[in-house]
Amino acid sequence: MVATIAGLNSVTKRYGAVTALDSVSLTLDPRRVTALLGPNGAGKTTAVRLLLGLTNPTRGRVELFGTDPRSPAARRRTGVMLQIAKVPETLRVREHVHLFCSYYPNPMEVDAVLAAAGLTAVAHRKYGELSGGQRQRVQFALAICGNPDLLFLDEPTVGLDVESRRAFWQEVRRLTARGCAVLLTTHYLEEADALADRIVVMNGGRIVADDAPAAIKGMAASRRVRCVTAIPAGDLLACAGVQSVRHDGGAVEILAHDAESLARTLLARDPSLSGLEITGAGLEEAFLSLITTTPASAHAGGVR
Repeated sequence: MVATIAGLNSVTKRYGAVTALDSVSLTLDPRRVTALLGPNGAGKTTAVRLLLGLTNPTRGRVELFGTDPRSPAARRRTGVMLQIAKVPETLRVREHVHLFCSYYPNPMEVDAVLAAAGLTAVAHRKYGELSGGQRQRVQFALAICGNPDLLFLDEPTVGLDVESRRAFWQEVRRLTARGCAVLLTTHYLEEADALADRIVVMNGGRIVADDAPAAIKGMAASRRVRCVTAIPAGDLLACAGVQSVRHDGGAVEILAHDAESLARTLLARDPSLSGLEITGAGLEEAFLSLITTTPASAHAGGVR
């Protein structure tokens, strides 16, 4: 049995009259990327702050490596890349990495960190001279330089181009392959779908879904119908159960509650219809379905 690296056990967190988390249980395991998703105010940031020992639960237990998250021993095994972080702008990239490596008992080699974060070519540049995407890569380097067993990534690819984002994904996969547990919070659902082994959806301070990406997508109430048809978009939107219509080249993509019934309607109305495909909805549709069918608690507003 694989030991759990971190966890919330029936944790409730209140800020005055506001309940940010309501009896939440969550575990993080090695070799897995867990994506924590939810709308603003769902409680994601509160959950991360509790796991990092930056705040205390009102009720319940929080553990990191079997101990208090605030303990130095637990923190030395943890890497953190927050959405908002500041470091001195006059230090050079290599100097930042070298300094942060000195904080840990078994850090990675500086050159290995620079290569992993795609920073070798800018290692001698000052942080203040870097682009937004390059600064993001420095923050990633500082998060992984201690060779962590648990890595927190909060919106890690904001500002990265497509090539840099995919290189980042590859490096995260390498970290999990060697045993690291990763908790990812992101608004890029494509990123969660591509990178996560497990997706946890929160809404109103509660967990409303927790499963593999394929299973989460299977929870969507809608399916996707794609075809080439002469039926006007307005008429398609008027069909029962249709949620949206989008043209893609010469084809049309329709999101509908009852895809099979819609397909029969389309074939009856357009004998020339071709290229008919019915597929499951994507993560975005599943996510929206989950958060709209599980309304946010009235007590959880205003907290991330």
